[in-house]
Amino acid sequence: MTIEELAQEFEQEAATTRRVLARVPSDKLGWGPHQKSMTVGRLAMHIASAPAAISSWPLEDSFTFKGDHAPDPTSTDEILAIHDKGVETVKANLRTIGDAGLGRMWTASARGQTLMTLPKGALLRSLLMNHIYHHRGQLTVYLRLLNIPVPPVYGPSADESPFG
Repeated sequence: MTIEELAQEFEQEAATTRRVLARVPSDKLGWGPHQKSMTVGRLAMHIASAPAAISSWPLEDSFTFKGDHAPDPTSTDEILAIHDKGVETVKANLRTIGDAGLGRMWTASARGQTLMTLPKGALLRSLLMNHIYHHRGQLTVYLRLLNIPVPPVYGPSADESPFG
C-alpha cells in the first residue's frame, strides 16, 4: 500500500460517508437505539470528526488517549461541515506521512499503559479506514430504524436501487 493508494481509497469512501451523513435528520440527533448506544448525533459526529484526528496521530511516533470525544452536534449541516473540513485535513496529513512513514512504528497509550504498537500504515488501515467503515455501517442501521431511506454504499440499497 502506498500513501497515494490510501488517499484515493479514503477520498472515494469519504464521498460515500458524506452521502450517509447527509441523511441524518437534525430533528433526531438525540435519538439512540439503546441506552448503551451512541445517539445518532454523537455517532454521526464521531464519523465526521474522527478521520482528521486519527490521521494526525501518525504524524508523531506515539499518542496518549485521554478519553476525549467530539461534542454533540446541533445540526446535520454542522456534521457535514466538520466532515468536509476533515477530508482536507486527512489528505494533507497523508501527504505529510508519505510512503516512508508507513513502515515506521507508532505506539498508543492510556493511563500510563501501552495499548498497541504497530506500523503507521497498519494504524491508518485499521483505525482511519476500517474503524470509520464500521461506524458508517452502524449509522445505516440507525437510519433504517428511523425509517429514513438508506443511500447506496457499496451498491444499491433497498431504498435506492436502479433495478426496482
